[in-house]
Amino acid sequence: DKKNKIGGMSRLGFKPNKREGMTFFFLFLPDGSVGAYHANDDTRKYPDSLQVENVQYSCIEDGKWNYVFEGPMLIFDNPENFANVQEKPEVITDLVGAKIDLQYMAIHETYEYSEHMTKESLEIGKKTGDMHWEQIGKVSGSIRIGDKTYKIDACIGQRDHTHGIRDWTGIGNWFYFVIWFNENLALNPAAVVMDDGRIGSGGFIYKNKKNIPIKSIRIIEHSYREGGVLPLSSELEIVDNQGKKYKLKAKPGPIIPVPFRGNEGELSFLIQSFGTFQLDEIKGGYGSYEVLRRSKNQ
Repeated sequence: DKKNKIGGMSRLGFKPNKREGMTFFFLFLPDGSVGAYHANDDTRKYPDSLQVENVQYSCIEDGKWNYVFEGPMLIFDNPENFANVQEKPEVITDLVGAKIDLQYMAIHETYEYSEHMTKESLEIGKKTGDMHWEQIGKVSGSIRIGDKTYKIDACIGQRDHTHGIRDWTGIGNWFYFVIWFNENLALNPAAVVMDDGRIGSGGFIYKNKKNIPIKSIRIIEHSYREGGVLPLSSELEIVDNQGKKYKLKAKPGPIIPVPFRGNEGELSFLIQSFGTFQLDEIKGGYGSYEVLRRSKNQ
């Protein structure tokens, strides 16, 4: 929400075969701090309810959803400290109560990635899911965190839904950007990048109420801080299925690194941030800047 200078990201993930449910709800606050809720359960309410602990998603009707949370949130003045909270709880700035009640209304047709991806891209991306739907919408409602309340009035948002395997530590590198310029221009480029440089790309450009599939993505530059996990900037060349080329420049804002441990001790970080974006000469894009990076320090 650019007016309130606040952003929110949430996720529900279910692995019914392992009886594992995971959620997070992150609020990027106007002063640069973040509010964070992160929890796991045994999927006892799935599939009857899309809920993990205090976070619940409800489908009201086709294209209309309700997202609610009520409970404690950790405050981090430095969002990057989230990665160390289990080992160093002293990095927590505060613990406050929060209540979130948001309504989502779709404004465009759902886009499904795999229908438009090449055979090679599908093979490269198989550890991230088999089918992947995206839909842009307007979000309204209220957010109370601590003693502050924010009224959200029809800001642009996006929901995604993925079925299939999600191997957080089996992928060395992916990026996923959800970018809005206005109601007539948005884009969602995403890719898995292999160690040998091959790219499994997907996504779409939403222009004048139409979904245009992304045919290919070339990385011009991805720069990271020392250690190779926390991103500094990205520059991509994107080609749509009509043959039109675009150049996208992106920079993350405050960063939340979410750690994932594999069965053999592998460590990856899912980087969550709201970034700024420029498409060719069009400036003012905003939205989610997400990368997954495997840590070199296992």
